[in-house]
Amino acid sequence: MRCHEVDYEIFGSDLQIVEIILDPGESVVAEAGSMNYMEEGIRFEARMGDGSQPNDGFFGKIFKAGKRMLSGESLFMTHFTNEGSRQQRVAFAAPYPGKIIAIDMDKVGGAITCQKDSFLCAALGTEVTMAFNKRLGSGFFGGEGFILQELRGDGMAFVHAGGTVIKKKLNGETLRVDTGCIVAFTGDIDYSIEKAGNLKSMVLGGEGLFLATLRGHGTVLLQSLPFSRLADRVLAHAPAAGGSSAGEGSVLGGLGDMFGDR
Repeated sequence: MRCHEVDYEIFGSDLQIVEIILDPGESVVAEAGSMNYMEEGIRFEARMGDGSQPNDGFFGKIFKAGKRMLSGESLFMTHFTNEGSRQQRVAFAAPYPGKIIAIDMDKVGGAITCQKDSFLCAALGTEVTMAFNKRLGSGFFGGEGFILQELRGDGMAFVHAGGTVIKKKLNGETLRVDTGCIVAFTGDIDYSIEKAGNLKSMVLGGEGLFLATLRGHGTVLLQSLPFSRLADRVLAHAPAAGGSSAGEGSVLGGLGDMFGDR
C-alpha cells in the first residue's frame, strides 16, 4: 500500500520532538511508548504489526511480531489515527539526547537499513521489519550491528540518533566505523565486520576488536554518542554499580556529600 502523506515539524535542539500533522483519516505508526502528546481528535490503538500489509493473515502477523521480539522490540506497535474533521497533531520524542532525522523514503530508493532501536515513527504504509546480517562474523562480533532494522515505503519515516549526526556520501569508497555509531545506510552499501587492526592495536588500541566496514555507493548516517556508550559511562559512575559519586574534575570526592543532601 502507498504511505499516507503526513506533514511534520521538528522542535528543539538536543532533546527533540517531532510533531506529525495528520489530515482526517490519516495514520502514523510508532514504537510503543514514544508518544509525547496528541490533540483531541487523535485515537490510538496497539496492533500486532505495522499495518503495511493489511491482507496479512494471523500467522503472517505472528511471524513478523516474533522477529520484532527477537530484536528486543515490543510485540506491538501503536497506530495513531486522526478521527476528527480537521488537521490534528501527535508528537513523539527520542528516549535519549540526540537528533530526530526525517527521511523521505521515496527519495532514498524506498528502503533504508537502520540500527535496531533507531526507528521512532512513520507514516502508515511503511514496512518496519528486522534485517539479520547474513555474515557469520557479523553475528559473533558485530554487537549492535548484527540485528538491524529495515524500513520500506514511499512516505516519511523518522529515526533518532544519539549526540551529533554526520552524513557521509560513499562513491565506491570504504568507511570503517565503530559498530554502535551507525544510524542508517541506504540499500546500495555493503556492510561487514572486520578486524580493527593488528593484534597490538586490537588489544591495546581501545577501539574494540572489530569495526564495521561500509563499502559501495550511497549515504551513511553516523551518530557521535551511541546509547550503549552513554549507558556504560553512567553505570561506571553510579555508586550502586561500584562507581564513584565524585563530580567531573572534583578533588573532594565524597566529602562534598558529607551532609547527605544529594
